[in-house]
Amino acid sequence: MEIGNQIKKYRGKLKWSQEVLAEKTFVSRQTVSSWENDKSYPDIHSLLMLSKLFNISLDELVKGDVESMKNEIKKSDNKKFNSLAWLLTGEYILMVLSAVPLMKYLGWLGGVIWGILVSVSLFTALKVEKLKKENNIQTYKEIKAFMEGKPLDEISADRMSSLNKPVIKAAIGAGIALLVCTVMTYLLFR
Repeated sequence: MEIGNQIKKYRGKLKWSQEVLAEKTFVSRQTVSSWENDKSYPDIHSLLMLSKLFNISLDELVKGDVESMKNEIKKSDNKKFNSLAWLLTGEYILMVLSAVPLMKYLGWLGGVIWGILVSVSLFTALKVEKLKKENNIQTYKEIKAFMEGKPLDEISADRMSSLNKPVIKAAIGAGIALLVCTVMTYLLFR
C-alpha cells in the first residue's frame, strides 16, 4: 500500500509531527504511526480529512492503492469467504436434516449434539467476521465505493447495515431450524 508513504510525504512537506497531524484528524498519534507504517488503513472520513489538510485530491492521496484494494477484495472474497460460505451452508443443511433423527434416536443426547452443530455454525459465522476485520475489507469497500462516486452517507449506511450479518443470519437460521425440528418432532412423536 502507498498510503503510508503518501501521509509521511505530505506531513513532512508541511513540517508537522505525527502529534500535530493526529490532533488535526482527531485520532491518536499511534493511529497516525499505524497509517504511516501500513499497519492500518485510514477510514473514509480520515482520508477525506487528510486530503483536505494536505490540499490534494483523494485520488492523489490514495494513488496506486485503489487498484490494489480491488485486488485485495477479490482475493479475500474469492478464497476465504467463499470457502467459509460453503462451509456455513453445509452446516445449516446438516442442522436442519439431522435434528429430527438425532432427537428421535438419541433423545436428549441428540439435542445436545444438535446444539453443538448450532454452536459450530455460529463459530463459522464469527470466523467470517474476523477475516473481514483482519483484512480491513469493509474499509477497502468503502473507499472503492467512494472512488466510484457513491455519496458518503450511502457508504456509511451500507457499512452499518452490513455489520454482523453472518452472525445474525446464523442465529436466524438456527432459530428456523429449531422451529422446524420442534414441529417435526411433535408431529412424529404425538
